[in-house]
Amino acid sequence: VQLQASGGGLVQPGGSLRLSCAASGFTLDNYAIGWFRQAPGKEREGVLCISSSDDDAYYLDSAKGRFTISRDNAKNTVHLQMNSLKREDMAVYYCAARQSTCTVVTGWYDYWGQGTQVTVSS
Repeated sequence: VQLQASGGGLVQPGGSLRLSCAASGFTLDNYAIGWFRQAPGKEREGVLCISSSDDDAYYLDSAKGRFTISRDNAKNTVHLQMNSLKREDMAVYYCAARQSTCTVVTGWYDYWGQGTQVTVSS
């Protein structure tokens, strides 16, 4: 059972990135998938989550209107589309899975990906 986060990189302010969270060993459509991020010297914080019934939960006010989350069940993958990126979005982004419902509580997730670095810089 594994989650693999990918899609990070270097982007200019105002740019876009699409992060992916791919699962192996289990089927994501029965799971809530949360995206979290951690900047240097800061605690990990929740960004956005999609439940097993495809309800969105935003944990970061600054993500509203800029970030969206979606599933690709055929590829057993969840995407985090990030637009209008700002320097304060720079962090390592992690995806996590738990059955059914979303939560911002990191300890309630069963599986975690390894993280992907997002750098926002001109």
